[in-house]
Amino acid sequence: MTVRSRAHRHRAHPPLALVAALGAGLLASACTTAAIRPATGATPDVARTAQRGPQPGVRPYRAVIGDEAVSDDGVFRAHMVDETLYYEVPDSLLGRDMLLISRIARVPDLGGFIPAGYKAEEQVVRWERQADRILLRKVSYEAVADDTLPISISVVNNNFFPIIHAFDIAAYGPDPDLAEEEEEEEEEEEEEAAAGEPAEDPAAGHGSASDTTYVIDVTPLYETDVQAIGGLNRFQRLQYQVRRLDTSRSFINYARTYPLNVDVRHTLTYDAGQPPSNQNTGTISMEMHQSMVLLPERPMRPRLADRRVGYFSVTHVNFGIPEQKAAEESFIRRWRLEPSDTAAYARGELVEPVKPIVYYLDPATPAEWRSCVRQGVEDWQTAFETAGFRNAIQARMPPSPTEDPDWSGEDVRYSVVRWAASLTRNAQGPSVSDPRSGEIIESDIVWYHNHLRSYRNRILLETGASNPLARSLPIDQGLMCEAMRQVIAHEVGHALGLPHNMIASSAYPVDSLRNADFARRMGVAPSVMDYARQNYIAQPGDGLRGADYLRQIGPYDHYAIDWGYRVIVDAGTPADEKPVLDGWVLEHAGDPMYRFASSTGWNPDAQTEDIGDDPVAASGYGIANLRRVLPNLIEWTSTDGEDYSNLEELYGELIGQWNRYVRHVVTLVGGMYETPKATDQPGRVFEPVPADEQREAIAFLAREALATPVWLNDPEILRRLEHGGSADRIRRLQAGILNALLSPDRLQRVAETETFADGEGVYSLEDLFDDVRAAVWTELRQARPIDPYRRALQRAHVERLEWLMTEEPEPSPFFGGPPVDVSQSDIRPLARAQLEDLRSAADRWGRLTDDARTRAHLRDIVVRIDRALDPDGSR
Repeated sequence: MTVRSRAHRHRAHPPLALVAALGAGLLASACTTAAIRPATGATPDVARTAQRGPQPGVRPYRAVIGDEAVSDDGVFRAHMVDETLYYEVPDSLLGRDMLLISRIARVPDLGGFIPAGYKAEEQVVRWERQADRILLRKVSYEAVADDTLPISISVVNNNFFPIIHAFDIAAYGPDPDLAEEEEEEEEEEEEEAAAGEPAEDPAAGHGSASDTTYVIDVTPLYETDVQAIGGLNRFQRLQYQVRRLDTSRSFINYARTYPLNVDVRHTLTYDAGQPPSNQNTGTISMEMHQSMVLLPERPMRPRLADRRVGYFSVTHVNFGIPEQKAAEESFIRRWRLEPSDTAAYARGELVEPVKPIVYYLDPATPAEWRSCVRQGVEDWQTAFETAGFRNAIQARMPPSPTEDPDWSGEDVRYSVVRWAASLTRNAQGPSVSDPRSGEIIESDIVWYHNHLRSYRNRILLETGASNPLARSLPIDQGLMCEAMRQVIAHEVGHALGLPHNMIASSAYPVDSLRNADFARRMGVAPSVMDYARQNYIAQPGDGLRGADYLRQIGPYDHYAIDWGYRVIVDAGTPADEKPVLDGWVLEHAGDPMYRFASSTGWNPDAQTEDIGDDPVAASGYGIANLRRVLPNLIEWTSTDGEDYSNLEELYGELIGQWNRYVRHVVTLVGGMYETPKATDQPGRVFEPVPADEQREAIAFLAREALATPVWLNDPEILRRLEHGGSADRIRRLQAGILNALLSPDRLQRVAETETFADGEGVYSLEDLFDDVRAAVWTELRQARPIDPYRRALQRAHVERLEWLMTEEPEPSPFFGGPPVDVSQSDIRPLARAQLEDLRSAADRWGRLTDDARTRAHLRDIVVRIDRALDPDGSR
């Protein structure tokens, strides 16, 4: 039932303890390790001190929750009386951990990627009793200790947690005065049952009638500015000049309760000096969705994380670990899968789990895509079979209102693949997990409708050269279905606990990806969790068809699910499991198909949107395909009676794809290969890219990027789209690549590699500076005129060298790492030497050339360099 209006008469029900206990029992399993405890805000005796009795301000139950209340039962009872929302919190839930998830349900344009459904906060809370008040306290598991150890006292005392809100007790329940009414209602239910009408479940909502409940007015929690659950963070409040929350324009939309969670939707309206949209209103309004989820009373036994195998994790400092430091402990995030027949499982037989992972399809999912979504979920069944489970993950349509009128996707017991009618071009696989153990409680996959557009475009651009099904708009329906299936599988992988594995796509040899049989069996990478979407390497005549071009769940995914989900029957604790888990990792050490790594910006093996073990060869094949696609874009994107919007969009994305291929090669220059290892594994973790690979990369960039890619400026396309601007587009592309090559962090890695190798057999900093100059200034060596494209690139080169001479760059906001002190490195002296040599060469050829434009350009270059070398004119 939704608590929203006064349309239904209040009906009293027994208290909640029974369902709370049942819910906890369903989610809990025996934990053989000693309990760990966070610092608590109150000792147990404080949480339940005062006994029921007369208290100032406390009124009779009936006076607070009258006949006009609209009530809903679940983890605890909620009542709406006019515009006031009351919770009836049972004594049995005081001190219990609950997970409070705050999402922005409906959002204005806040800039960046903050769509509807964005999770603003996730935190553990507890209800506590303090005299005649109920407190809502935030609890953290960042610092823990076994509660049997003396140090647990210190953990409590040094981690005192904030009270989010305090509520006066308005009434106690159940009220003995309601006994007569309950008897009347029981008679009514018996009469309804005799007449064939469904009676309410007597076990629903509340349990033992002896369990005291505390009625509190929670309206202020949702209608005042409680920053802990608000939609705007501190930075956004400053950015948008938020003055206050206007309570007259903030209200509760509805409240719903379920056996394990209570959800509230509420609208918040802020006065703002600089709102991000609709600025003339001075207002930011957003709709928040708060879900409070009861966590298992006894947490699932956790599994220790290992950075060599990719899993999302929860981390805390465990002061009880016997190490000579405050030691961190990380547990992987995973669903609770337990074999229904432990003996058979231990014998190596496939068994069904006690409780499978079930995803329900959003009823809003268009009929033509439902089978694709469903298959994307259930493709993971084979990976779970590797871990010993049959039918471990399932996709279902939700029951109809006739079959189950109470079914709701907001009920935490149900995970849903949601279809969002949105212009956002993305999909998401978030999940909610227990921070104590890493147990995934619930997950909602989100497919944004306009993501179809992303794959429509990418399939045409990356595979259209050799795949006839990808040569028109719309793309073949069957091919698009397969692409969606793999995207859903990728997002489900996230919801199973797997992060992006950006190193997987570098495992397969480039030539193998041109082999149709290999591509059909193995996909484009060993993991569907990489950003390896389509096979852009395959060339015309290679024989690939349809889905051969697409990614699929691969060997790494089977390995990761087995590593994370296989039950180690003989192990009693997470520590007991570790030797077994380490052994599984070592079995695959050295095999590139079983590596895990995130993207870093400096590891050529771990890049996004790449495939194959050789970036130079792979990007060469990719660019060759783009050259084939470009002349066909007009034909493939045209529809009678329509304008050139599709052509404009696809042409822009083709240029972006070219830029992506080129930058895959840039990463080789000054690159470092990384192989995560434990201390018992031999060898180094980091190794520089060999010098010959770096030289090959520079030669590729000189040929494909720094030499003007004039083929991108197809006049047949450009004269259908624009009246000008093509030359500047090429300038921006080339300048971006040039700046990336001469970035301080890349230059510093080149210099350090040279130092460690004593200058022998390395690609030196001088080599990089000289090779870039040679690629940009070929006309000076060849004594020939300089065309407009090259003049623009040469000016960009001088500007970059000047920037290295004068600026102190900040560390990358994306990949971190130590900042490079350019003024104290060899970068600045070598940049100065480059400018001085360029000045001499430009001055010499500028005096000799007969081409007026070239002469003017080179004179300008001399002036620019003089200004860079002597900015105050003191020389």
